[in-house]
Amino acid sequence: MAATTLDSTDLHNPIWSALSSAHRSMARMNGRAARYAPDVSSLVGIRDGTPEAFADLRALVAADETVGLFTATPLTIPDGWTVRVARVIDQMVCEDVRAFSGPEPLVLGDADIPDMLALTAATQPGPFLGRTSDMGHYVGVRTPSGRLVAMAGQRLCANTFVEVSAVCTDAEFRGKGYSGTLVTYLAARIHAEGRLPILHVKTENTAKSLYEKLGFRVSRPIHVAAISPR
Repeated sequence: MAATTLDSTDLHNPIWSALSSAHRSMARMNGRAARYAPDVSSLVGIRDGTPEAFADLRALVAADETVGLFTATPLTIPDGWTVRVARVIDQMVCEDVRAFSGPEPLVLGDADIPDMLALTAATQPGPFLGRTSDMGHYVGVRTPSGRLVAMAGQRLCANTFVEVSAVCTDAEFRGKGYSGTLVTYLAARIHAEGRLPILHVKTENTAKSLYEKLGFRVSRPIHVAAISPR
């Protein structure tokens, strides 16, 4: 990947970048703000941090909702919003994409959603809602008895990058390499499409060491703000 891709403003404002490009068909737009449907994701994007952008966002958010923003620089949240969470996480990018070998993992679809919801509820990889899987390509591992024990998929999708997300394995089946296999498969698939595989992870998450072994590296801090109108 060219250095200009890594320096792209798409990566500095990833949710807005996705909703205003490759995920435009999924976006609910209002001026300088956009969001996914509430049953898809609580992530929202604004074009810039101006009061006008937050006013446009307010028209998209219900009174009892909490929504999340990702930006490379901290936002000044205007009056009229309550900040529920404000923290920094790591954005990781994968320039050194490993070739995937072996049988392709199981593709997960609508019929798998109940099991996907159960697995993410048990493992807590991050918010996963009833239609989150609409955001991209999800794959998983089932036991011979049919139990879903590992999964990973795509969340934010822009013209220049695709985010790997919802990486999780049931506690009873960890240590078997399932997460590494699924992430390697997705990264290779994204790279073959000419886009950059990225992911977002809490700085303290021990899974970072796995992602580094798979070719990801920390590219920048990302400021997360979970806010609700008041």
